[in-house]
Amino acid sequence: MTTAGPAVRFEGVTKHYGDTAALAGIDLDIAPGSFVALVGSSGSGKSTLLKTINRLIAPTAGRVFIDGGDVAGEEPHRLRRRIGYVFQNIGLLPHMTVAENIAIGLRIDGRAENGRVAELLEMVDLPADFARRMPDALSGGQRQRVGVARALATEPDLMLMDEPFGALDPVTRDQLGERVRALHDQLGLTTLLVTHDMAEALLIADRVLVMDHGRIAADALPADLIAGKAGEEAEALVAVPRRQAERLRALERE
Repeated sequence: MTTAGPAVRFEGVTKHYGDTAALAGIDLDIAPGSFVALVGSSGSGKSTLLKTINRLIAPTAGRVFIDGGDVAGEEPHRLRRRIGYVFQNIGLLPHMTVAENIAIGLRIDGRAENGRVAELLEMVDLPADFARRMPDALSGGQRQRVGVARALATEPDLMLMDEPFGALDPVTRDQLGERVRALHDQLGLTTLLVTHDMAEALLIADRVLVMDHGRIAADALPADLIAGKAGEEAEALVAVPRRQAERLRALERE
């Protein structure tokens, strides 16, 4: 049986840039094995909060814990090796093959590849012969699948995803979102996803956090958000996909 990923805890996490508070004292518990989406307008603090977990951003005050251990007490490079991280710009190294890009974390750890690349390509629904391709021969969706495979290579149990599908076309975005959710369930991960797309958050996540001016304005289940039970900030975001769905239904009736 697959075990659940780790718990994540934020205690009074604050981040200031000059006089601007990007994070304003976040207290939050993420349950083991959960899939949590962070949504909100640009500058609301969602990416900043995510990056405090793997120490890409150091809080001005407060602490972040993974399974009770303070992340500040661990060397950043060691911490990041056990956390998967996927971001919008993908960051594949153009002079390396797909296989070399996927296996880079294994190589840094001094671990043999031992068929892991082929296993990961299958996980993200790419043919085995893609291992020999160069990144510039892939579509945007294919490159992002390689990015997901690379993030999973060292078998992390915590996955951080920062707008990973933002540059993809709607069909590819939907397909990859479904695949990521399936991998979350299959591998027993704890996953935090930053997205601007409320519909995506509602469809993929178990729990949605709405951020506004560095604070958590709403913390709710998708069903409660759809039912309008999570407050004004959340309702403003939910209203967009709701109106789109209504307009599509109206078109069908014409």
